[in-house]
Amino acid sequence: MDDTLLLLTVPAAALIVGLAAGWAVRSAAARRKLTREQDFFGLPAGSECVLVTHRDSASAHWSIPRHDALALLGLAAVVENCGAHPEVAPHDTGLQGFGARTEFCVGDPTAHRRLASHLTSLLPGVTVQPGDELGMGRGTFVIGGSTYRMEPGALEYVLLARLTAGEGGRPVFLAAGQRPVTHRAAVRHLVRNRTRLARRYGAEGQFCLLLKVVNSQAYGPDVVELVADVTKAATAPAEVRGHRAAA
Repeated sequence: MDDTLLLLTVPAAALIVGLAAGWAVRSAAARRKLTREQDFFGLPAGSECVLVTHRDSASAHWSIPRHDALALLGLAAVVENCGAHPEVAPHDTGLQGFGARTEFCVGDPTAHRRLASHLTSLLPGVTVQPGDELGMGRGTFVIGGSTYRMEPGALEYVLLARLTAGEGGRPVFLAAGQRPVTHRAAVRHLVRNRTRLARRYGAEGQFCLLLKVVNSQAYGPDVVELVADVTKAATAPAEVRGHRAAA
């Protein structure tokens, strides 16, 4: 009887120890993943962040364009997972400088004042053309001497950036696109690839990625391609870029 009990007890104990060890390993891995994500987004538990969007010009009241609203919902899920607290603010509301808290700035830089200011200050190598009196060419990106003009519904571009500046060191995330569907596509790319991006750039890294949204008329924000990492060209001071062009 004692031998039988021993034969049953030893495997059971080994199984329990194995399960406990496996749970501990998985828990530690999950904690490391969450910590890496919190560091990447600058969102430690209990911290605050701000989601900045522009108003829907087609509405008489303050409302958010549909694709921008869905983009903000995707970001809100990330913020909640990190244990942080979001605030939504319109682009034309006076906000403090950047760096004190994480900021997500989503919209069209030709209509979004704060986003346009961030591009001027943090991405001086990017020019966004306002278009002619008929609106032709509006939103066209010029980066490092290359021009990216949209074909509405067929081919549209968006910049996805993580930048750090100002006191406090918290990052600013930009989704600056040519149409609202591209803003949602950029946020999706950020959310879906956050683990890979966090592993690559860490808590201190900066990047500016140019993404291309293909056939949004048929597929919405689902088909997204990385055109290039334009960090170097986008962050280059205008005068330096001009000297290079002259050379």
